[in-house]
Amino acid sequence: MSNNDVSTSHMMAEYLDRIGAGKVLLDRAPFSFDWTPPALVGRDSELRELASMFTGMESHGVSGRAVITGPVGSGKTVMTCRFGEDLQRKLDWRRRIVLAHVNCRNNPTATQVLQEIARSLDSGHPERGFSSSEIIQSIRRNLKAHETHLLLVLDEVDVLIRNDKGDLLYKLLRIDEGQDRQGSLSMILVSQMGSLMRLFEPAIMSRLGQSNVLALSGYDESALTGIARQRYEEACRPGSVGDDTLAKIGRFAGETGDARLAIELLDDAVRRAEKAGRGDVLVEDVQLGELRVPKDESVEEWNFDNLGKHQKLVLLGICRRLKKADEISSGDAQKLYNLVCEEYGAKPRSYTTFWKHLKELESKGLIESRTANATVGRGRTQHITMTNAPPGALESRLEIEFR
Repeated sequence: MSNNDVSTSHMMAEYLDRIGAGKVLLDRAPFSFDWTPPALVGRDSELRELASMFTGMESHGVSGRAVITGPVGSGKTVMTCRFGEDLQRKLDWRRRIVLAHVNCRNNPTATQVLQEIARSLDSGHPERGFSSSEIIQSIRRNLKAHETHLLLVLDEVDVLIRNDKGDLLYKLLRIDEGQDRQGSLSMILVSQMGSLMRLFEPAIMSRLGQSNVLALSGYDESALTGIARQRYEEACRPGSVGDDTLAKIGRFAGETGDARLAIELLDDAVRRAEKAGRGDVLVEDVQLGELRVPKDESVEEWNFDNLGKHQKLVLLGICRRLKKADEISSGDAQKLYNLVCEEYGAKPRSYTTFWKHLKELESKGLIESRTANATVGRGRTQHITMTNAPPGALESRLEIEFR
């Protein structure tokens, strides 16, 4: 290799010098949303409330249940991770606890969830070839053979419920029925849906316990400043980020209450300082720019282009009722659909087609449904709710489209 080639190669590799520890950054891991801090900022009372739902866990035969809801960035997932690890240490030498954290958006079917649980207990568990019932039996045998208690966290559980209608939850909540041991499994359900409990049948609600619901709100400015400070202290060189810079991060993120935004703002500011070759992060390095996000998802972000005319008519009828009520039965939804069709000069489709439209709207996350006993006569009926968008705003947009 000639001297020119060596010189060129050296110049081309200089850009890699920024990889690794920089003038500000020592460890990028604390900037990850998956990183679990040693302590939670701004959630002391919520952690105490969560712990109260697991009273008596030091005794074999006792299990706990909890449902945690809250908006994006309110600390739901990190709270379950911190609580699970703390509980393991607290009960060490008294009870062997295994943590299984399953994201139901990544594993949306019952079989996929069960496979994740089985692998958390046995890394060598086969990925294929077993039915759901067989995997549950395998989980039960493993827990018994190793005298283990499973703390199961189902994150974004509403996705699983839409696909499974709660059947898997019911089976897991009854995993000890007919067995010679009790208290094999504790469960924490996590969702952004504040109305999550409405999706469950009474049998599931009674086993979860309606009092075991912890509703998180967004963080205030002080807590978000504290979160930014904690991440800075874990990730950066001492003295590289000042109080004014952290306060600006807290103030900007305080508009949404979103801890993820605070972490992103800090990460972005550190990158700016590193790029400029500085060893300190300035106040002006904190810039919202494209990181600004709305507190509530705007109805304008919903894309109706891939909805058919009659799907929109079904949705319009539902929106009109849900402006004034928490839920609507599928029967009433069909009646309103017929009225809307008459209003706009459209011929209503058959009940079968109407039902397919409901399922399509649910698959897109525009509505949620739960099955319950009919209030009049026998049989079952669907109850429809809407939590992902304001019904009144959707109604207005749909009416504009039909003008």
